[in-house]
Amino acid sequence: MKPLQTGIHGKATVRVTDANVASSVGSGAVDVFSTPSMVLLMEEAAVDALRPYIEEGESTVGSAVNVRHISPTPIGLEVTATATLTEIDGRRLVFQVEAHDGVATIGEGTHERFLIAIERFISRAREKSTRRNTSSVE
Repeated sequence: MKPLQTGIHGKATVRVTDANVASSVGSGAVDVFSTPSMVLLMEEAAVDALRPYIEEGESTVGSAVNVRHISPTPIGLEVTATATLTEIDGRRLVFQVEAHDGVATIGEGTHERFLIAIERFISRAREKSTRRNTSSVE
């Protein structure tokens, strides 16, 4: 596996449809590309950047998003998000993210992910479920 280094980048693209506009996802009443859909696309771009660097049994999870949605995009246009790895701090990975609709930049900011061991992560999640079920019985 290649060593992880700053400067790697990824991208993800989606067409704006009835399914990903604000009025359909519950984030507003207008038929433009929704902020939650933009954030998801930015996360997908970060995952795309990491794909060649993640070993079997590993994955990443999103831990922070700080973005601005600065321009509306109507149904029919295609939105492309890009993510560039700018910081590596142990398992913490920070990306500069941007989204563009072919006419203008529609969003920008940062996205943080953590490198995880899948089995350990799932085990910890299951422990939380067990603790919740035990405490609700008392």
